[in-house]
Amino acid sequence: MKYPATRKRRLRASSALRNLSAEHTLNAHDLIWPVFVLPGEQRKKAINSMPGVFRLSVDLLIEQLTQLHQLGLNAVALFPVVDQEFKSETADEAWNPNGLVQTTVKAIKQALPELAVITDVALDPYTSHGQDGLINSRGEIMNDITVDALVRQALSHAQAGADIVAPSDMMDGRIGAIRTALEQADYQHTAILSYAAKYASCFYGPFRDAVGSAGNLGASSKESYQMNPANANEALDEIAMDIDEGADLVMIKPGMPYLDIIKLAKENFQLPICAYQVSGEYAMLQTAIDQGFLAEKPAIMEALLCFKRAGCDAILTYYADRVLHWLHEAQ
Repeated sequence: MKYPATRKRRLRASSALRNLSAEHTLNAHDLIWPVFVLPGEQRKKAINSMPGVFRLSVDLLIEQLTQLHQLGLNAVALFPVVDQEFKSETADEAWNPNGLVQTTVKAIKQALPELAVITDVALDPYTSHGQDGLINSRGEIMNDITVDALVRQALSHAQAGADIVAPSDMMDGRIGAIRTALEQADYQHTAILSYAAKYASCFYGPFRDAVGSAGNLGASSKESYQMNPANANEALDEIAMDIDEGADLVMIKPGMPYLDIIKLAKENFQLPICAYQVSGEYAMLQTAIDQGFLAEKPAIMEALLCFKRAGCDAILTYYADRVLHWLHEAQ
């Protein structure tokens, strides 16, 4: 049909018509809140490179989670801030049954049993060199030995009560090894969220500051195991392999710079697709908001809606706490 029989503006004339014709919406169940956990009690520390985000001890975290769960939060993703004394070349602290993540999982599940707890399966918070894998004398990341360590870490998280373990390391074969180990240990209900397409991105900088791995990593890179930002087809191969090995959900990381990868994943695979609005994305957006260059709520909501439009079923975002309050106020 041609103008004037067809006038696209008819369905934009009022908020009611815009709502009726909206192709995508954002709701509380779409959000996963990533949090940085500190040891101890009554501790809250600001993160300079992520204004408005804090490292929290588990007691303060549970206070916030209780409020957010009442607003509809379904899941929290835990990232530990590990003291330097617990870091080593072998990352043994990663599977300590009394470690920071393991005790935090137990505390959250006791306080909020219906809240899904997602744990990060990666060694970089625990290695003295800041890499996600164990290294040999030549400084090379050893894939298969690292996978063995990741299996131990994932099992310790499942034993603590994690609902979802999320390998974010990008080692080859780790999904199959973790799935086999979980099945053999009778944790068949523990889901795996695979960071299947995790790119070697500069947008992770503030996160590494937040967990204290930036100094350990130094000038080293993770390009030998994280994906090349130039590649898209490779992401489809990575996702397909992880699904074949037993992944239940997959993650694309970073988020907004990789909306095309999210769309490709949604078009090619049938399981839930997640994306991580990473620390660098948050820092850019929040800095523009704090400087008055962008309006806070419209900018955040539009950015997250873009993830939904691209095909996301769930979004890890540091804005989850704010957005949950806004969504509740709009009801």
